[in-house]
Amino acid sequence: MCNKLIRLRAVACVCFLLLAWQATASELPKGLLTLDGRDAPPLVLNNMDGDRWDLSEARGHWVFVHFWATWCGPCRKEMPTIEAIFQKFKPQELEIVLVNTAETEDTVFGFLASVAPDIMPLMDEDGLVTERWQPRGLPASFFVDPEGKLRYLALGGRPWDTPEYLDFIKQLIRQ
Repeated sequence: MCNKLIRLRAVACVCFLLLAWQATASELPKGLLTLDGRDAPPLVLNNMDGDRWDLSEARGHWVFVHFWATWCGPCRKEMPTIEAIFQKFKPQELEIVLVNTAETEDTVFGFLASVAPDIMPLMDEDGLVTERWQPRGLPASFFVDPEGKLRYLALGGRPWDTPEYLDFIKQLIRQ
């Protein structure tokens, strides 16, 4: 009888933990999707200064990979919120990487100078890196974990500087 009671309690605890985990996992901020944890596609591009950036060298911390374009209305609206989170997190906690899709440096510079002057974008001039990542539209933001795995995707513009999204990011970097 005593063993049955212990087993019953153990099963109840496991069920409770599974339900708690499921509730936490389902409480992602609006517009975020959980991904399967596959390896992130290669991402090696130059920024507007000609400096090379390689995702494989960013292991050990979370990376926010954001695909965007100046002609995209939601991208334009979202960019100041990305600038705001850029100011809040150290690169060794969350590295923010903007990937501009198939535009000229003049177009990108003219836009970013007024809304996100502190972020140096990577230039996917031929769009091939964007094609490999398959963002399903712009803007799209991927969260890559410290091991280089795709964990979350945000489709469409998000208010990244609001408490809901900031708390989500803080939880990630605490893991």
